[in-house]
Amino acid sequence: MEKLKVIYIPYAAADPAWGEELLAAVRHHDVNLYDPGKPVAPQFAEANVVLDHGGHATREMIDSAPKVRLWQVHGTGVDKLDVRYLKSKGVPVANTPGPTSAVSLAESALMMMLMLCRRFKECSVNFGKGVCYLPTSGTLQDHTLGIVGFGASGQALARRARPFGMRILAIDVVKFDQKTLEDHGVEFLGTPDDLDRVVSESDYVSLHLHLNEKTRHTIDARRLGLMKPSACVINVARGALVDEEALYEALSNGRIGGAGLDVFAQEPVDPTLPVYQLPNVIALPHVAGCTDLTSKNRAVVCRENLDRVAQGLEPICRVD
Repeated sequence: MEKLKVIYIPYAAADPAWGEELLAAVRHHDVNLYDPGKPVAPQFAEANVVLDHGGHATREMIDSAPKVRLWQVHGTGVDKLDVRYLKSKGVPVANTPGPTSAVSLAESALMMMLMLCRRFKECSVNFGKGVCYLPTSGTLQDHTLGIVGFGASGQALARRARPFGMRILAIDVVKFDQKTLEDHGVEFLGTPDDLDRVVSESDYVSLHLHLNEKTRHTIDARRLGLMKPSACVINVARGALVDEEALYEALSNGRIGGAGLDVFAQEPVDPTLPVYQLPNVIALPHVAGCTDLTSKNRAVVCRENLDRVAQGLEPICRVD
């Protein structure tokens, strides 16, 4: 098997352990770490594969890699990468798809649902004050969960929500067979045309979509207006799936029940904003997918693709 020349573009905001896991998986190839303090062109000139953590590459990097045979994104989303430009140059682009992080995202979504229904922030304040037996909270049982995007993480959430006694509705552009729906406890699977119905019936609306021009602001002011006053928005996918200004207004004015947010249109956010201090808002620093399991799964996909390229085979998980 050919030993590839690989350059790895780390993401400065990520835990260094992610890079260590990845580099350990592909160490049988000739891997160099991109240095932002050095000229770009010489670093990419001989690269056969670029490992791009998060898909944050610039056009200068792309133009400086004439020998590249695969642009491998170490992550699921490619909304920050100029895939169209890479495609115009004939460079295959692959990611580490939804199944690599599905369990982690689903657990985080469920955790935030539990924190909201059990009024975690209020409980924490009362504990600090020495107040016992308050507040009285709710349960997930007999409540409706609307899953918008029934891919890997949406299905993983359904499997975990079902034992809590939740009624599950879902939306997806793909049709699934009846057995799959029954196995996941899905009562109704609709198309995007049915989204208004699912939003209006759900107590929790959990987003599991890729971000593109069609999905941007899927949850906007109009759809927030369709939600029950007690309903909550859960977002572990991409911040811009929600019109944040409309969401913050709805939360601040008490028009919806709450929100669990792990992703934001612009990151990092200002944690001092009043909306994040509300007792019915759970905010995490984009860590829903940041687990040891996700890290290992993504490293495995990257290793397989590098080895496939080295053997002259088609890479898996192409997104171009």
